[in-house]
Amino acid sequence: MKTAVGAMMATRVFRVVARARVLASRTQRALSSGRGGDVDKLKPLQTAACQRVFESVLRRDGAQAEFVQAVHEVLDSISPVVEQRAAQLEPLVAALCEPERVIHFRVPWVDDSGTMRVNRGFRVQMNSAIGPYKGGLRFHPSVDLSVLKFLAFEQVLKNALTTLPMGGGKGGADFDPKGKSVGEVMRFCQAFMTELSRHIGSFTDVPAGDIGVGGREIGFLFGQYKRMRNEFSGVLTGKALSFGGSNIRPEATGYGVCYFLQEMLHASGAGGLQGKRCVISGSGNVAQYACEKATQLGAKVVTLSDSGGFIHDADGIDAEKLAFVKELKESRSARIAEYVDRFPKAKFTPRDHALDYNPLWSVPCEIALPCATQNELSANDAEHLVENGCMAVVEGANMPSTPGAVAVFQRARLSFAPGKAANAGGVACSGLEMSQNALRLSWTRDEVDARLHAIMRDIHANCAAVAKDYGRGGDYVFGANVAGFLKVADAMAAQGVV
Repeated sequence: MKTAVGAMMATRVFRVVARARVLASRTQRALSSGRGGDVDKLKPLQTAACQRVFESVLRRDGAQAEFVQAVHEVLDSISPVVEQRAAQLEPLVAALCEPERVIHFRVPWVDDSGTMRVNRGFRVQMNSAIGPYKGGLRFHPSVDLSVLKFLAFEQVLKNALTTLPMGGGKGGADFDPKGKSVGEVMRFCQAFMTELSRHIGSFTDVPAGDIGVGGREIGFLFGQYKRMRNEFSGVLTGKALSFGGSNIRPEATGYGVCYFLQEMLHASGAGGLQGKRCVISGSGNVAQYACEKATQLGAKVVTLSDSGGFIHDADGIDAEKLAFVKELKESRSARIAEYVDRFPKAKFTPRDHALDYNPLWSVPCEIALPCATQNELSANDAEHLVENGCMAVVEGANMPSTPGAVAVFQRARLSFAPGKAANAGGVACSGLEMSQNALRLSWTRDEVDARLHAIMRDIHANCAAVAKDYGRGGDYVFGANVAGFLKVADAMAAQGVV
């Protein structure tokens, strides 16, 4: 009898271990493919409670590399906090990792030749414990459920840090606006909103823009919502000033990154941005306005990039040069390589995908602002930044640094700010737009900028204080994750099992 029981137990243990290995292998393949980072393996979490939650996520969503990476990073930070109140917090952590609702729909539209096209549309309504779902819409061929769940998960904690009453969500479609006519973009936006309109509202879910969704697209989406629902309400943010938008909303994410950076430098004793060389990746909205504000604060920005490569301007990208970049990208949708035709002292380096690093991050600097896309900055890139004397890295994009890169920064004791804290300026300004819509008011540019600056200052202070309280002074990853999680968890606990 004992032999039979022992054999049965051994078989059960073998099956559990084998299943765990399969899940780990599946996730590792996804992570190693470049979609979810460049780590060799996901390290075990520090405590049993969070490890159990993570194993559940792997079991259900093991093929969703970006989402798995985002969850692991947060659980790794909050593990010691959760373990102190495991009985109460473990179920809340599990609930936080599961969207309240996922809406997946087809988007049929007609192109200029009269041919019907079909794309996939999504809205991930992740968590509404502290307010209506809030998060952008992304139109890009890479959009899938994993990307949007990762973004929505990050958005929950980011929005909690702003102190404004906003939950977290994210949406979009695998539609590429590039190469499409204005009419095609309009028809797609109208088709997308025809379905989405039944799931959103000013007190339910308030989308905004993201990659591929700028002011033009927001206008088309808002117009179709108004047509479908016969109401003029603050259901979208990022609108034009002429129909309910807010001053400095386009600038807010980039400006907020620099405000957070400024606070972080002062806290570390490094002073302000004056005279510091700054490398920035990307050349879209966030990168442009991070460049603008950094320059205004005295930094010398020397790089910008797009998917084709990067430009290095050792003399600095001043207001005149940045105006050219804005015209290049916003009016002509052209490539950053054209910068060197206008400013021949600069150098353009094409992207070489055969390299296991991005040469942009090898440019000597004191400040690095990754503002392009997720997982753009690898461990090798991080090593180059450290070797070249970089003192601070602040994420302008969502999760642009791989886990390996973050580990390099933390080992080097380099000041590192995660996107959920540093790039919260965009959603903070969206929250201010929601407030203005509700009050039927329009604040001046200076009023909005002052409120944004105060919010970013408070986010920095909150992250720094929480990290210090737990003996992790200067660890902004820990501070941001724990501060955001505790606020959301307290609200979830107070509202019961919902």
